[in-house]
Amino acid sequence: MRTMLMAGAAGLSLALAVALPANAAELKILAGGSMTGPMKELGPRFEKATGHKLTFVYAGTPELIRQAASAPFDAGFVPIPVVQSAQARDKFGPSVPVGRVGYGVSVKAGARKPDISTVEKFKDVMLKAQSYTLYPESASGAIIAKTFEKLGIAEQMKPKLKAQANPAGIVKAVASGEAQYGVFVTHVLTAPGLEPPVPFPAELDHQLVFVGAVAKASPNAAAAQAFIDYLRTPEAVAVFKAKGVTPG
Repeated sequence: MRTMLMAGAAGLSLALAVALPANAAELKILAGGSMTGPMKELGPRFEKATGHKLTFVYAGTPELIRQAASAPFDAGFVPIPVVQSAQARDKFGPSVPVGRVGYGVSVKAGARKPDISTVEKFKDVMLKAQSYTLYPESASGAIIAKTFEKLGIAEQMKPKLKAQANPAGIVKAVASGEAQYGVFVTHVLTAPGLEPPVPFPAELDHQLVFVGAVAKASPNAAAAQAFIDYLRTPEAVAVFKAKGVTPG
C-alpha cells in the first residue's frame, strides 16, 4: 500500500501515506467559496495520490452552515464562523487551522490604486467611491459590513454596492468596469484583469481563518482525516502561499 501511494504523488508525506485506508472513498467536502482556486489544484493531487474521489460544495458562510446542519458530508474546509455556529458546530469534529487571509481593495488593471494607508483615508476613499463589489453572503462580506458600521458609513455604502453571488463575480465586475472597487479578501482580488490589491490599514485588517474538520457522522472518517492532514503538508502549504493564502 505504501509503495502505491508514494508512486502516486511524491508530495504526500510518509505519515499521511501510512494513515490512508485500504479502500478508496468518495468524499463530500464543504469548502469556502473563496478557496475554489487552491482546491482546484490540491483536490486532483490528493485524488491521484490516494484513489479517493472528492466532491466539493463551494458556498458562502450561511449556506455552508445550512449544508452542514441539514445534509451529510465528510469534511469541511471552511471559515471558522461555520464550525462555531450554533446550527452546525455539533456536526464537526475537532477543527485545525489551515490558512488565513487578510482584506484589501482592488481596481481594474491599469487604473490608479487607492491610498487607503490609514483609517481616515480608507473611509474617505469608500465614501467617494462610485461603486464597489463584494460577496455579501460570506464571512468576508459580513466582516466588511461590520467594518463599515464601525466607521459609521454603512448607510452611505449600501447604494454603492454591486453584490455578487460568488467570489468569481467580484473579479469579473471589477475587471469589466462594472464596479470601481473590489473589496474582499486579498487572495481573491489577486487575479488577472485587476491591479494587485491594496491591503486594509492595519487597524481594520481582520484575518479570516479557514479551518479543516471531519464530520462527526462521516462513514469515511479515516479518508476525510487524510484529506485534512494533506492540507497541512508542505506540498499543500506551497500551493496556498502561491495563491495568496497564509498557511496555519
